[in-house]
Amino acid sequence: MPIGRVTQVVDCRQSMGMGKGGSLAQRGTISECRYPDVIVVAMSPGRRHVTKPICDITSALRQQGVEYSVSTLVLNAGSGIPPDAGKLGGAAIGANFGLNYREVEQIERHRVAVLHLGNVRSHVVAKVRSILEACDINAVVVSQAPIDYEDLAGEGVKTTFVMPQHDAIRTKGTVVAIVSGVTRGQTPTREKLADVIREVLQTMKET
Repeated sequence: MPIGRVTQVVDCRQSMGMGKGGSLAQRGTISECRYPDVIVVAMSPGRRHVTKPICDITSALRQQGVEYSVSTLVLNAGSGIPPDAGKLGGAAIGANFGLNYREVEQIERHRVAVLHLGNVRSHVVAKVRSILEACDINAVVVSQAPIDYEDLAGEGVKTTFVMPQHDAIRTKGTVVAIVSGVTRGQTPTREKLADVIREVLQTMKET
């Protein structure tokens, strides 16, 4: 059992940081870890997409003993909505949300994915569906807006509590838990961090 300080080496910059103190990771960045157990996926940073809760979540997980197996991925095209979102996504201006082959490979290397994808409920649902269409992994969804398993299942996303009709399933991966009320750009409350940690640790036990 380690006593006192424990040194962790985290390779967390593909390009220069941005924001106050240069601390906010740029898009296309992954922080690698020794053992690929949990990956926390963040939107691309910007004025509206502040990825701050990601650092709090990864730090909290490491403090709870998952210290050598938590990676963080800042998506290269994590803004906007998937091009096939249709009416679900509503109107969106700018780039389309999507994953490249490298990001799919990085996510699938892990056992559990924590997906933090913003505030607009329809956008979160569309992005979760898009990620899990490409990635076969168990996911814990963290959002600001309240969403439920019916919202996801209605778009063909497999969940542990509500499944779409067999011929309507669109995803390889499965949503195993949802934690709503985590505000982007702000430090999550202890209760919300505890919820995320509990769901992740429970999922790791079952996979």
